[in-house]
This record gives sequence, structure tokens and C-alpha cells, in this order.
Amino acid sequence: MKYLLIFFTLCFAFHANAQQILKVNVKNPLKTERADQPVVISLEKYGEVRSALVKCGEEEIPCQLDDIDLDEQYDELCFLVDLKGKEQKTYTVTLYSDGEPRTYPARVYAEMLMRNDKVKEKNKHNNFVSSLTVRGDCANSYNLLHHHGVDFESELNGIRIYFDKRQTLDLYGKFQKRLELQATQFYTQEDQKKAGYGDDVLWVGNTFGLGAFRGWDGKEPTMIDPVKNRTQRVISYGPLRTIVEVIDQGWKAEANKPAINMTIRYTQYAGHRDTDVDVYFNRQVSDYRFSTGIINVKGSEEFSDKKGLRACWGTDYPSTDTVKWSRETVGLAILIPQKHIVSEKIANKDNYAFVVKTDDNHLSYKIVYCSDNETFGFHSEKEWFGWIKEWRKEVEKPIILSSVQP
Repeated sequence: MKYLLIFFTLCFAFHANAQQILKVNVKNPLKTERADQPVVISLEKYGEVRSALVKCGEEEIPCQLDDIDLDEQYDELCFLVDLKGKEQKTYTVTLYSDGEPRTYPARVYAEMLMRNDKVKEKNKHNNFVSSLTVRGDCANSYNLLHHHGVDFESELNGIRIYFDKRQTLDLYGKFQKRLELQATQFYTQEDQKKAGYGDDVLWVGNTFGLGAFRGWDGKEPTMIDPVKNRTQRVISYGPLRTIVEVIDQGWKAEANKPAINMTIRYTQYAGHRDTDVDVYFNRQVSDYRFSTGIINVKGSEEFSDKKGLRACWGTDYPSTDTVKWSRETVGLAILIPQKHIVSEKIANKDNYAFVVKTDDNHLSYKIVYCSDNETFGFHSEKEWFGWIKEWRKEVEKPIILSSVQP
């Protein structure tokens, strides 16, 4: 019996410390140096993974495990790499079947808050939630959540998504390259402004803002309405990427077609000012038409390469209160794969719009912006339009994951 007990103990110890070691080769195809490039590895074929360690030589590289479908099992491993022009590196990834994910300094942030009527300071609300669903006939979902919807940021940007039929992306402009939304909650106070914190820099109204996804009625964009239920939720809080989702159940996108379920996933990586947008449907929607684009900031200059990259540079008040607020200058851009583009519409007073489609149940695009307030960014349309052209090159030439070998 004693030996049997030892046998079971050894088997348990082996199982508890089971690990798999992968060699991941990563290459930069461009001649330019690139920082914070994401490497994402699906864990589907590696069984139960509870913790991970990533190293390049002897250097430990921060990594992140994400449970994308919220079933309490990690689905993806993410880490960020820095590469010189044409450089190739090999990373050692150790996956463990036990333990807890390692902790690393946060480089992104996400937040959802219900309003707390007992808290008077607008930057100190504390009714934290990770998900909220309302019925389609909810009278005022816009005012249920503090700062009107989920928000997220990297060191370079800050975005909130309105929790209503617009689902518009509103923007926070920074002076310094750092995380700020936990401190300001999108409502920067006077003492914080004096200390160099940023603030809201864009008035969006019923426009696309920065890349909101909408329907299309053949003439103009339509809101995400009617719906059966509307949800916002945080999938991942970081530390290297945050993932948030907006879910519209039973959306009657076109009057004479069946209602559809849509999930819009926003992924924000550390060190990036751009944001990935993925739109998923519960059915094939090749015969539906949708729209997206960017707001036509008052008096803005437009850029388009007629191949899916469209941008503007302009100045306007971020609020209808022109006494309290100063005019803000921003650069906006959207990049849509050409396979999704039905047409690029002529600018009107509200938007620079695209009509888009997908041949299956998924489409993706990228959005990006800057604020003229930044000490680290761009301060003219020439600079901004020049940068987005280079940005497109990087997007279309991602780092190459040449092998993931056990």
C-alpha cells in the first residue's frame, strides 16, 4: 500500500507540473524597426493551459493569457516583440497545466462602471461591472453606464463606446504617453488638467466618430436599431492587450431580411495608437450591406488613397458648450480591406463613409487617431497623412511567424 501511495503521488506531481515547450520564430519583413508587434498563439491544440512563460534567450518577455469565449479556459497566448529591420528572433514559450498567469505591469486599461449617485466626483465612481445587457426597448441605456459606455486605452490613445443605438467611438486626447482613464474616468477634473492630463477631444453626435459600424439603407447609414438585446462587455483587461465587445442580438438590419446577431470586438494592444475592429455575425450575411467611416470634423482636410485608407485632419469644439471647452485638433483614419468595400461615398457634412460587405460572417478593419495636444505625436495634416501611409505598409506587412514548434 505504501508503494501504491508513492506511485499515485508521483503521478500527481508529474501531472501538476506538466509543461510543453514551444520554439517560436518571428521575423520582421520590413527594413524599418518595429516595436510592440503582437504575437498571438492559439492554445486549442495544447490542452489545459493555466500559466505560461515566454523568454528570448535569458530575458523574460511579458505575456498574457486570454479566455476569449469566457468558458474559464485560456484560448490564446499573446506577447509583444521588438524587432530591428529584417531582424529575426526565436522565443521559447513554456506552457504549464497548473499555476496562475504571471503578473506584469499594465500597459493597457479597460473599464465599465455603473453610475453611483452617492459619488459626487465624476472621476471617482466605483460601481465596476464587466458586462451589461439591456433590452432593445430600454428607455435610456446611454445614461446607465458612467462615461456612457465601456472605455479602454493604450499609452497613446483612449476610447469610449456609447451604449446606445449609435455605438459611436468617442476619443480622449493625451499630452503625455501614459495610462490615464483609471484616474480621469473620461471626466478630467481641473486639478488633473493642471497636472497635464488629457480630456475628451471630439464631438461625435450621430456621426461615425472614429469607425463606428452601422447599417446601410441604400442611401445613408442606419443606427443599430431595432435590436432584441444590447450588450457591452470586457473580455480582457490586459496587461498587454484589452479586448471589449459590443453585442447586438436580434438586429433588424434590413427590413425585408431576417434579424441577425452581431458581435463587434475591439482589440487594443499596448504601444499602439491603432485599434483592431472585428465584426462577427451568427449567419452568412453576403446579401446585407453595412457602413462605417469617420466623422467629417468641421473644416477638415481629407485624404483617401481610394483603396480603403481614408483620413482627415480638422479642428472643432468637443462639446456644444463652447464656453467651457476649447477647440481641439485631431487626425482620424480608417483602413478597410478592399475585399470588404462596396463603395466609397463622397463626404457630406457628417461623415467620410464607406459602404461595406462580407462574403461570409466576418469582416475586419482598423481605426487610428491622434490629438494635436500630444507631445509625442503629430501636429499638421502633412505629418498625419504621411504617417498613415507608412502605417498602412506596416499593417499589410505584419511580422512573420515562421514556426511554432514543440
